[in-house]
Amino acid sequence: MVNPFIISDKNFKSLKIKKAVEKKIKSYSLIKSNLIIVIGGDGFMLQTLKKYNKYKKPFYGINSGNYGFLMNKFSEKTNYKNLNKGRLVSISPLEMIVKSKTNSVKKSIAINEISVLRQSRQTASLTISNGKKQIIKHLISDGVLVSTPAGSTAYNLSVHGPILSIDSKKLSICPISAFRPRRWKGKIVSDKSKIVIKNLNPKKRPISAVADNIEVRNAKSISIKTNKQIKFNLIFDKNRSLQNKIKIEQLRNDIK
Repeated sequence: MVNPFIISDKNFKSLKIKKAVEKKIKSYSLIKSNLIIVIGGDGFMLQTLKKYNKYKKPFYGINSGNYGFLMNKFSEKTNYKNLNKGRLVSISPLEMIVKSKTNSVKKSIAINEISVLRQSRQTASLTISNGKKQIIKHLISDGVLVSTPAGSTAYNLSVHGPILSIDSKKLSICPISAFRPRRWKGKIVSDKSKIVIKNLNPKKRPISAVADNIEVRNAKSISIKTNKQIKFNLIFDKNRSLQNKIKIEQLRNDIK
């Protein structure tokens, strides 16, 4: 039996869907619930996952935004009492530890991607390593992106990164507008990797590090790894699983 806690974004469309869902199934308090229904777009889902994951309950998203990659399609025919029979997908986020020019340290997690971006008119000057192995000695670019499989069809795809299967156990490292070396297209690495991105010229070429919607400016070094201790459990309708969505995006990309 599903006893959901229902939460929605504050826009008109989300509130309208919430009202329709609450006519179908009762909303319980967060403590008494066994599932969280999230109504909004991908951005609202990311915020909600981070805020409520400590309660160790699965999430079912209903899209009221644009694409809604992490969400399900709203339908009047959905049987909300059987949501727990959908496809369960567990996602571990990326974790970044950022050391700034002043040697302050900040930590944050990202479900989709971590992006390292130039924060001035000057291009970024970076070196990237994986453990003791150097991936690229000197990259001059607008930045670099490290993406999870769940995020590989988002910003990563827009900067021509590869689409990763949800069960691939891989991460994508992709340059953003690489100037030198021009032909470097990035690298696919294991999700056990410990990636370190260093700013070679923090005084003249400042950079920022962004984990989903959290930004840290004036970064000197960024350490990135998958945090296997954290699991986000998402439920998808059987005909609209996350893996199916990834395959659809792969097909669209191949056609282009």
